[in-house]
Amino acid sequence: MDRAGVGGGGEAAWRKLSAEELENQYAPSRWVIRMGAEEALRTYKQIGIEATRKARDTCRNQLHVPYGDGDGEKMDIYFPDQASEALPFFVFFHGGYWQSGSKDESAFMVNPLTAQGVAVVIVAYDIAPKGFFLVSGVYDLQPLVFTSQNAPLLMTLEDAQRNSPQRHLEVAGTQPVDPACPVLVAVGQHDSPEFHRQSREFQQALCRGGWRASFEELRDVDHFEIIENLTQKDDALTQIILKTILQEF
Repeated sequence: MDRAGVGGGGEAAWRKLSAEELENQYAPSRWVIRMGAEEALRTYKQIGIEATRKARDTCRNQLHVPYGDGDGEKMDIYFPDQASEALPFFVFFHGGYWQSGSKDESAFMVNPLTAQGVAVVIVAYDIAPKGFFLVSGVYDLQPLVFTSQNAPLLMTLEDAQRNSPQRHLEVAGTQPVDPACPVLVAVGQHDSPEFHRQSREFQQALCRGGWRASFEELRDVDHFEIIENLTQKDDALTQIILKTILQEF
């Protein structure tokens, strides 16, 4: 499939990559430094299965909630044990689940959904939460069309352009319902350079659109550890999330 001449403006950074480089950049398991790629996939797949089973068994939830028209455009919502003013906070991340040990600290909605899907929800739907945390996401979906990641998705370039959060921001050019709503865009130190680029550019686009957005590179973690570590109270991202919530109330 020809990648040249797609989209407007100057040539995007990802279009300068060879097919092999592009595949490598968008395969997070290849950037794990503690284990091999295949072992990483097996390990974190099992962790995700067990965590999801535990969440569904122990938390009040609402599963397969649609956020778009496609069959795969659904999210799972997990509610805290007790209602709280902090509930309008959303934590979205790549296929994981997080709940702190304290009821007060976990008093907000947690959604295991890819960060790029949530970003679409932010910019395209009429919702007014009080905070977002986007973790290790892909915000321009076009590069994925030319990788093996697209095999189960079957996205066309038109699909990718239509559903890319980055493109939604650039086209909309409007402020959110609450311009003071904090948004943290986070990425792991050992995520690939393309994940870093996409995260930084999306945070910059949010700022241009009037969002109170910040960027955080989390040291010594890869694409999978960044989520696994959220089960630890002293984890850097866990602490950032809790601090942000406490500051907002």
